[in-house]
Amino acid sequence: MHIILFTTQGCHLCEQAHELLLDVAEKEPLDITLQEIGDDDDLVARYGIRIPVVQFPDNYELDWPFSQSDIEAIISR
Repeated sequence: MHIILFTTQGCHLCEQAHELLLDVAEKEPLDITLQEIGDDDDLVARYGIRIPVVQFPDNYELDWPFSQSDIEAIISR
């Protein structure tokens, strides 16, 4: 499953979210793309105050705060 983590450099919450995703990836086949929002004004406008945000293949977005179990529940649905 391909998921996108919207993030930006220096975001400690984004780092925590990435670690959660890596933990899930130990159990589930995940392809994680880190999308830097700082390189795109549209992404900053959309995600600037929401990051970290995980986007799933069906375009469902999970905003912080979330847990490993939240991610696993979405993957298993």
